[in-house]
Amino acid sequence: MSRRHTSGHYDNLLRELKDRLLAMSGLTEQSLRDATRALVERSPSLAREVIDRDDQIDRLELEIDDLCLRTLALEQPVASDLRFLGAVLKIVRDVERIGDIGANTAKRVSELLEEPEFKPLVDLPIMSRTAQQIFRTSLDAFVNADADLAQQVIRDDRMLDDMYEQLLRELLTYMMEDPRTISRSLKFVFIAKGFERVGDHAANIAEMVVFLVRGQDIRHGTSADR
Repeated sequence: MSRRHTSGHYDNLLRELKDRLLAMSGLTEQSLRDATRALVERSPSLAREVIDRDDQIDRLELEIDDLCLRTLALEQPVASDLRFLGAVLKIVRDVERIGDIGANTAKRVSELLEEPEFKPLVDLPIMSRTAQQIFRTSLDAFVNADADLAQQVIRDDRMLDDMYEQLLRELLTYMMEDPRTISRSLKFVFIAKGFERVGDHAANIAEMVVFLVRGQDIRHGTSADR
């Protein structure tokens, strides 16, 4: 039998951790959304907001790390609570990386806005929305302790891989047909690769949800295991 904490203070610590992680995740998703809007609407001011927001996301990561470590040291959690804290320490790192992707996307957008448009913006916004949805679903799985939903996230990650490969082929065609588009095409590739990486980080979060709920570590497993 696991030791159960009866302290209201302890319960509040765990609740605060979850609330801060969700607040950080909300800012991160907003950064992805705003970076995409900045590209579609050609808004350099919105891109700048996304870049500036990254400092706030980084501060939340440090606060969550500190709160996790203090809880581990002072409360000595066991069993499911210990898994929860271990999962949060890993999830927060992936959320911060997604925040970096939002900021880096905004930087590339700022550069693209200094050049003329050369292709319709169809694929990237769709890819961005898909990445945001997969990320949001991974957090829903965490909040609801839903391992089945987490495994769905891992399967859905493949969609972003396929979308990236398709867009990469299209951009390579542009570059071969007109070398003047190479600089802009490479920035599009960078942005698309970032959205593909969001899916990878969401899958990492989903793997930690499976660990949290079932105590089963499915990282580095085969496709069948996952």
